[in-house]
Amino acid sequence: MAETKSYQVLWTHTAQQDLIEIIDYIAQDNIVDALAILQKLETKAALLITLPNRGRIVPELLHTGISQYRELISAPWRIIYRIENRQVLVMAVLDSRRDLQTVLLGRLAR
Repeated sequence: MAETKSYQVLWTHTAQQDLIEIIDYIAQDNIVDALAILQKLETKAALLITLPNRGRIVPELLHTGISQYRELISAPWRIIYRIENRQVLVMAVLDSRRDLQTVLLGRLAR
């Protein structure tokens, strides 16, 4: 039987802020929904502990030659991450209805 390798999933400050903003926004209307979505996103990211390559390479970034970022979809959100050694770094949680390039350019311009 093959040994299952385990990775540590870490949330960057930026990804944590994304999560807080998403949950705060939803909680304005419905706290129960907000908590359920928080649980859903955290559970989805936790799957990366054993199979970090399960996510696809982010298509918008791949077009520009950047291939180290992957994503998991938890509709309508995209959990964007990269793998470094034995760690999975969650970099962002973005609404898939937004233009990713605009969001990233906005962050880089700060």
